Order: sequence, then C-alpha cells, then structure tokens
Amino acid sequence: MTSSPSHPAPRLGRALVWFRRDLRAHDHAALYHALKAARQVWCVFVFDRDILDPLPRTDRRVAFIRESLVELDAALRELGLRHGQAGAGLIVRHARAQDAVPRLAAELGVEAVFANHDYEPQAVQRDAHVRGALSNAGIALYTSKDQVVFEGDEIRTGSGRPLGIFTPYKNAWLKKLDGFYVQAYPVARYAEHLAPRPTAHARDVPGLHEIGFEDTQSATLKIHGGTLQARALLADFIERIDAYDRARDFPAVKGPSYLSAHLRFGTLSVRELAKLAWYRLRGGSRGAEVWLSELIWRDFYHQILHHHPHVVGHSFKPAYDAIKWERGKHADALFAAWCAGRTGYPLVDAAMHQLNSSGYMHNRLRMVTASFLVKDLGIDWRWGERYFAEQLMDFDLAANNGGWQWAASSGCDAQPYFRIFNPVTQSEKFDPAGKFIRRYLPALAHLPDKTLHAPWLASEAALAEAGVVLGRDYPAPIVRHDEARKLTLERYAVVKSEALPR
Repeated sequence: MTSSPSHPAPRLGRALVWFRRDLRAHDHAALYHALKAARQVWCVFVFDRDILDPLPRTDRRVAFIRESLVELDAALRELGLRHGQAGAGLIVRHARAQDAVPRLAAELGVEAVFANHDYEPQAVQRDAHVRGALSNAGIALYTSKDQVVFEGDEIRTGSGRPLGIFTPYKNAWLKKLDGFYVQAYPVARYAEHLAPRPTAHARDVPGLHEIGFEDTQSATLKIHGGTLQARALLADFIERIDAYDRARDFPAVKGPSYLSAHLRFGTLSVRELAKLAWYRLRGGSRGAEVWLSELIWRDFYHQILHHHPHVVGHSFKPAYDAIKWERGKHADALFAAWCAGRTGYPLVDAAMHQLNSSGYMHNRLRMVTASFLVKDLGIDWRWGERYFAEQLMDFDLAANNGGWQWAASSGCDAQPYFRIFNPVTQSEKFDPAGKFIRRYLPALAHLPDKTLHAPWLASEAALAEAGVVLGRDYPAPIVRHDEARKLTLERYAVVKSEALPR
C-alpha cells in the first residue's frame, strides 16, 4: 500500500494504537498520529485484568465500556471501508495490559505503539512498565495529550509555578485558549492506513459474560455507552446550554449535560465540547460560560493530581491529616446508613438512592452528600471518596478526589471548614417542591412540601395523613445538624490557624 500523493510518506511501516479512556474513532490524537506516521495501523483495547479483577461482577462501567467498544469497532470498520481498506476493526484482549500490549505489538511486528496520556498513578506505572517492555523489543511508545485541553505543565504562573487556586488557573486557561487548542484531529485524512486485522485477531468484542461480568445497565437513567448516545445527549444539551447557569443546581430539573461518563471514557472529544462552549460564551451565553468553567475545573484537578500526587490518600493541605475522624462500630453504622440512603435527611437519602440505582448523582447533590458525610457524620472523606469511586459511572480519580477534598476543606481552593451545608436548607432551596425527593423516596410522597424536607418536624397528624411512621417507613435523623456542626468546628480546630481566611 502506498501513501496518498498529497501526504508526506509515512516514516514507519507498522504501528499499533492502544485505546484506553478514549473510546471513539474521531478527533483522536493517538489514532491521528499513528495513521499519519505509519503505512499500516492496527487498533487494540485491553480489558485490563489489573483493573477489572478487583471489581464486583455487577460493575456498571464495564457494560458502558463494552457498548462503547462495539460501536468503536464498527466505526473503525466503516472508516476503513470508506477509504478502501476492508477488514479493519478493533482487536480486543482480556488480560493484563502491561503484558498483552507488548506481546501483541511483537506479534504484529510493529515499530511503534501510540496511546493517549493517562494521568492516574496506577496508569502511569503501567505505562512505564509497557514502555520498558516495548523498548526491550526495539519498539517505541508514543503518547499524546487527548483527555484534557491543557495538561500538567501547560498552565503556570508567570514565574513558572503550578497554580493551586482555581480562579487564577481559570483566567490563565482562558487567556491561553485559542482555536489551535480546540482544533479536531482529522483522523479520516489518513484512514487509508488502517490495516486489516489478521484472521487470528478478527473477533467480535467479547460479551460481558465472557470476561466474567453481568449486564447491569441502568434501568433508571438509561446511561449507555458509545458516541451515538453521547451525540444524542450533546444535541439535547445544546438546546439547553444557555440556561445551564440557572438550571444546573436543581436536581428535579433537566439542567446538566449528562455527558460526564462520556467525557470519562472519551466517547466524545473534550476539544469539541470546549470549542462549543467557548464559541457560545463569546456570543454572550452565561450558561455556556458556566459550563466551560466545569470543563476547566476538570483540567484543574488533573493538573493538581499531576503536580501533587500525594492527594491520593492524603490531604492536599497536610495539616488536615491531623483531624480525628469518627472510628469504630458507631462510625461504621453511620457510614452504612449514609451509603444506603437511610440518614433521615430526605435530600441526602434521595441522592444516595439515585447513585445506588443508576450510577449517577447530580453535581449539587455530590456536594451536599459529601458535606453531610464529613461534616455532619464526622466520617473521613476518604471513605466517601472510595464509595463514589465504586458507584459512579463517571468516576475519575482526579475529579472525585478534588471534589471530596473540596467538601472536606482539605483540598486546594476548597470551601473553608466553617462553611457547612445545612441539608434541610439545601433541600428547601434546590428541591423546593420535593419532586426529586419524591421520585427516589416514594415512602414520603404524600407529605406536604413544607414538611417533606424535615419529616421529624412534622406533626403526628401530618405524618399519619401521609401514611408515614418514622422508624418504620422512613428513619429518624441519625444526627442533629446543629449538634453535628458544633462537633465539626471542634474537630477542625487542629487546623484553625491554617484554614482562616487571610
């Protein structure tokens, strides 16, 4: 096969693209660079046993990934056919990625493997191992930025230091942004270099049962993988984006984009989303401006993880590791009630039921439930971080860690420790008619709005009329917020001097 006369001759004969959290065939940095550089390009995804084996067999994310892979395989086949290359597609392995990728690269006789950066510590270690194994075989590993607009070292202070406060970071991010950074990679331009899969590798994407998992896709929110679903969600959100700033905080309202899982697994390009919001912002859309800020927070937390890897397991502000959290059977019971949505605070409990039933939680409620666990129950933020990591479809280490440390006041640019969400006033403000609460807590459906947010304050007559017996149909509060607030202020006294505003 020869290259198109309009393109420079590829410098490599054969290459392999390793897909990870970038499950699309369009605007894909590693795929573009491989197709441009090599005459023959194969594509692989590895169901990495180092990641999957510890997971419960009902983990929803594996189903999301598989759906996305089926669509990615079809997209690669179609892309190849459109450019005269029949037989292209995705090679899928179920193995340890650090072993499978070098082995496949050797089997295919490639000169280089192309992948996109993965910033999580476990992934960095894996990639270092793969790089070494490939190097020993005389094969190069090339990696590219793809899942963020700006990565670790691209946004710095004038003196070259990383930024630990969001607003200056956001300002620098926006100042640096131009059309170049949100330009799509024209993958199709070099698609003629997609290579047919060898017969031994030309298999369909394995079913969930073949890799030891059950099909547990959400029946509540219909969170499905693949670019087609992502595009449908994006098209719907574009019609609502101008109202995002006003609607995003109300869980009963269709305010968010619902694209977080697709960003996490890369079924859409972050460049495309940032470009859309940026152009809309310049047209005067306040909603687009606020949504773009959410994408910038995402980049911000990734660069925090890059420059401060100790945040995995430790507070960003080391002094906060001196806080004495609740321990023992009492703490275990409080945590179990929080996980199950049995705290006696309806908004908190409804949010946890949403998470447990669907793998999704509204962003405002992530802050409310995190604050409640840490500052009402006195539970170590790392417990909640782990639980969200197990349950969230869109789990991303950098953002999850950043969000939990924000709620715990231990992170960079976090809320001050003495600002403590009141779960009742949050409920009254952001779910005033109780639509969200009634959806997830049907036992409370017949309580009037004024008592729904704090059922323990309702009269016996009101409870009886609604068919609610506290302790039977719905729990009494496991803590009193006013008392818990006092204990939190005492607990955080060990870091008072560091936490006070300057």
